[in-house]
Amino acid sequence: MLEPAPERKAVIEDVEPRRTHVYGDLLAAGASLLGIAIVIILALYMRGVTSGVENDARNAGNTFNWLLDLPASMLQQLVIVVVVLSVLIQLLVNREWFQSAMSGAALLLGFAGAWAVSWLISTVNNTVLIDQILAAGTSVGNGLLPDFCAALGAFLTVAGPRRTRTAVKWGWNILVGAAIVLIITSWSSVVGVILALLVGRIVGLVMRFIIGTQNTGAWGSQIVSALETIGLDATKLTRRNMDETKPALLPLSLEDDLTEHSRLYDLEANGHTYVVSVLDNQVQMTGYLGQIWQWIKLSGVAVRHDRSARDATHHHMAMLMGLHSLDLETIKPYGVTDIGESSIMVFYNHPRATACDPTALTDDDLVSVMRYIQTAHDRGYTHRQISIDTLARLENGDLFVAGWQNGDFASAPANIALDKVELLALLATLYGTRRTVDIARRVWNNTTLVNLIPFIQKAAVPASTRALPGWDKHLLEHLREEISKTLPEDVAESVEQVTITRFSVRSFVALGLLVVAVVVVFTQLKPEEMITAIKDANIWLALTCLVFSLLAWVGSAITLGGFMDRDKRSIPGLFMSQVAQGFAAVSMPAGIGPAFVNLQFLRHSGYRSTAIMSAVWVVQAAVTVVLLLFIGIFTGRNTLSGMIPTNTLILVIAILAIVISVAMMIPPVRKLVVAKLMPIVKSYARSLAETLTQPRELTAGIVGALVLNLATGLGFWAALLAFGYHMNPIETTFVFLLANTLGSAVPTPGGMGAVEAALSVAFTAIGVPSTIAVSATLVYRIAFYWLRIPMGAVAMKWLDKHDLM
Repeated sequence: MLEPAPERKAVIEDVEPRRTHVYGDLLAAGASLLGIAIVIILALYMRGVTSGVENDARNAGNTFNWLLDLPASMLQQLVIVVVVLSVLIQLLVNREWFQSAMSGAALLLGFAGAWAVSWLISTVNNTVLIDQILAAGTSVGNGLLPDFCAALGAFLTVAGPRRTRTAVKWGWNILVGAAIVLIITSWSSVVGVILALLVGRIVGLVMRFIIGTQNTGAWGSQIVSALETIGLDATKLTRRNMDETKPALLPLSLEDDLTEHSRLYDLEANGHTYVVSVLDNQVQMTGYLGQIWQWIKLSGVAVRHDRSARDATHHHMAMLMGLHSLDLETIKPYGVTDIGESSIMVFYNHPRATACDPTALTDDDLVSVMRYIQTAHDRGYTHRQISIDTLARLENGDLFVAGWQNGDFASAPANIALDKVELLALLATLYGTRRTVDIARRVWNNTTLVNLIPFIQKAAVPASTRALPGWDKHLLEHLREEISKTLPEDVAESVEQVTITRFSVRSFVALGLLVVAVVVVFTQLKPEEMITAIKDANIWLALTCLVFSLLAWVGSAITLGGFMDRDKRSIPGLFMSQVAQGFAAVSMPAGIGPAFVNLQFLRHSGYRSTAIMSAVWVVQAAVTVVLLLFIGIFTGRNTLSGMIPTNTLILVIAILAIVISVAMMIPPVRKLVVAKLMPIVKSYARSLAETLTQPRELTAGIVGALVLNLATGLGFWAALLAFGYHMNPIETTFVFLLANTLGSAVPTPGGMGAVEAALSVAFTAIGVPSTIAVSATLVYRIAFYWLRIPMGAVAMKWLDKHDLM
């Protein structure tokens, strides 16, 4: 009899998977937060529904009257002890020390979270919401929510997942059962229990994301066993990038066709070498969330939804095999196999591919790339993410497009058009629009190019292309113009863009600002008080206050325009940008709104640096301080010293000095500041100094800042005159600037509330009758705040129409 051949063991060089930050946890935490908002809205505005559910639960519990005799506090204690002990025992038996420690910490944080939310709801003191939460076992204050539900929810979330730990699974069942019993016995309310569970989930999910989840993907011998199912008997398996601890940071490689978040291995099997790409479910969640974001963002464009690593890898394999059947060069796959939470794709190690050098590509090379994409499009294959990284060259010199993981087949015309736009935008960024269009006409006919014009939009261009040095905000406009040269002028002007985005960052921000503005207007606007003030005021002097408001815009426009180049300075644009600040101020703290608008205006005017905006702020602040000191010295006013709490100021300065000194005593912090932060600060300071040391520009800035400050101060002086109160205009300007500056420091939209209080108190303190001070403040705010809101909205539209915002 022959002896069986000894089994050969593969040499494995691998590291056990480490903890992974699963972005799905953050998504689930966000969903829980949304759930809290929905529950609160239902409790406030649909009290009948929540009360009905609660009554139904209690009526159903009438058949279990024995539950009423069970002490609720004992039940809670029993549930906590049983669930916590059973879960911790399972974790400790499995030697998961870190997981057990973090679960215990989550239990404590769950209690803290419930107490914090209870305190917050009680502090807001919305009696309707409190009545919906309050029950026999809860009380207003820190005990409004059933804290044990939140604590156990956070504990079980961190100790999970429930699919792999039976104790966690039964813990959730026991917790839900106990919560139902407490609702039936009126010890807790439905709203309170749901809020507590959601709070616990948020605490647990955020904590689980921060500490990471143990990677459950296949590794080492498990990969070797899986490879045997597709005919690969491994003799050696070696992990690449073994020093990497975060899968999200693993570099992309052409050897596995730029598969995102994959672990790469070199495999020796059957006398050949291969590249093994392992994709785990936990890291694939990041790619899935990216696909969901594209689906939300894009309208009328089909987007893939690969929920698992298995779905993503199998589709990737199908894409590569389909392209190979079209005689298109790709990274050549060997096969796919799955094991546990991982999906494994094997690639041949030859021929090797290398990244392209963009500077070495000829026109013929670019034509070959376009023909490659066109061949794929002719059979319905689209790439979805064409960028500089996807252009590659094989050892034989052939160019091809790599990275088909997120591609698709049976693609709609819109997806095909977007693919072409991605390629055109990339080549135009690298080589200019004229050369790109000339090359495109060698592959695509003029009709094809013209049909792409509606799709040439920023939303269609990948972020990696927009980050290239050759990209600028007018590139797509020049690309459309270059393609349109062959069209009659009237036809070119009639071509309209196709809407491919559900929303953009610009529209999202605008909507957010509008919502905040509406809330501020309807909660703070007091029309009856304003109407009374206007009726009692001298109408011509009130209009004079409004004229000063317009003059203040002129002053701020002079300051901003003074630091801009003459060829980039648009007089109407400058003025309208200052008018637009009236709308931004209603949804942002005072000072932040103008800075935001100025920054956007400068960027749309071709400025990348923030030095001009900083120079404007420095000049305006310096002029304000100098005016205060100058007027204060020559008028003898001591209001400045009386309105600043000296002790508080000294304490703040001392604490800041101590903190900075202690921080700089720590070598790593000192090294970080010196090596990283100081070069940035020096570069910024150098740019700012260069801007401020231009005599002509600085003079214009100072003049504009003087006009701005004096116009606002005299505007309040006119408001006082409108009620018959005569006061020295210089002293009025001094007190106004001081009070307005202090009131604007409060971070409310446009200084709402704080500015009114500061002005009224300041002028009353110096002898102005309180009724006149309040009325003058209302007139001033109407002219300098409320009337600016609609005017600012119109200016925003004008700036957007002229591509200046």
